[in-house]
Amino acid sequence: MLANTDKSITDAPRHVVLIMYEQAKLLDITGPMQVFKDACEVDGRPAYSVTLASREGGQIRTDAGVALATETIEQAMASDVDTLLVMGGTPADSALATQSLRACLAPYLNIPRRIGSICTGAFILAELGVLDGLEATTHWGKCKKFEGLYPEVKLRADAIFVSSGRVWTSAGVTAGIDMALAMVEHDLGNAVALKLARDLVLFLKRPGGQSQFSVELQQQLRDARGRFEDLHGWIRLNLDGDLSVPALAVAAKMSPRNFARVYARETGESPARAVEQIRVEAARRLLETAPDSVKQIAYRIGFGDDERMRRAFLKAFGVSPHDYRSRFGRALH
Repeated sequence: MLANTDKSITDAPRHVVLIMYEQAKLLDITGPMQVFKDACEVDGRPAYSVTLASREGGQIRTDAGVALATETIEQAMASDVDTLLVMGGTPADSALATQSLRACLAPYLNIPRRIGSICTGAFILAELGVLDGLEATTHWGKCKKFEGLYPEVKLRADAIFVSSGRVWTSAGVTAGIDMALAMVEHDLGNAVALKLARDLVLFLKRPGGQSQFSVELQQQLRDARGRFEDLHGWIRLNLDGDLSVPALAVAAKMSPRNFARVYARETGESPARAVEQIRVEAARRLLETAPDSVKQIAYRIGFGDDERMRRAFLKAFGVSPHDYRSRFGRALH
């Protein structure tokens, strides 16, 4: 990704203002804050300066009980602001609880180059009309409520983050880190963002791609007792091999009939469906990172042919492998 070098003051760090309030989620704040604080220009100069702001200013207590020092919104917005982000937290999805905060924010919404939200901060932006007609996301657990309150917003419930022009929204909690890294990549380029991700021991693009729910997480939730955790690991190491029920039963040290019955009871899905999902997940990772063609990937992970993989990918994610790669794949030269 090419860097976006549009800055109002070329040599000054981009000013990021993070809007918080009582009971805002601590990691929503500190995750993106750390990313921006550690990001540097190619010559080593700090790329961003970060200000914490709140309606009343002063010490604001987060949901974790940690109080953070803030400026008032008016003070924070008095200097040039590049990016304005509204944090998530307990009261953010209550229009009544955030009414005074929204009143303070309203005059400043058109000033920054970029505006956005972390987690349930999307409710505050939606109440302000910022998200009308745009694609957006929020924490998965609040999506149903969000859709009911703001039908004019094109909610992408499964996305980690969404950028709609100058407006960015992220899913819950740690997804704010993913979005902050994506902003750094947009501003400074892939090489800078990748170095930053390595320094912070993070994925520039997390395994599982651009979804709040990876296949691995879904399977862990289904297999709550962890009975088939080792089997799932074995499947991932043998994607191009025989993954029929008899082969899986041997790996699980069970009879085929008993294995199929117990697996379905414990996880709520058939072994064949689980194998397909793990292969789709592997395909998604390779489409993001590997130079192989779609056909090569299909054979590499055991689909047999690219048409079979295309159908499975469409069923899982609603897009074809080619379309997914064009949107999320890293440019390989």
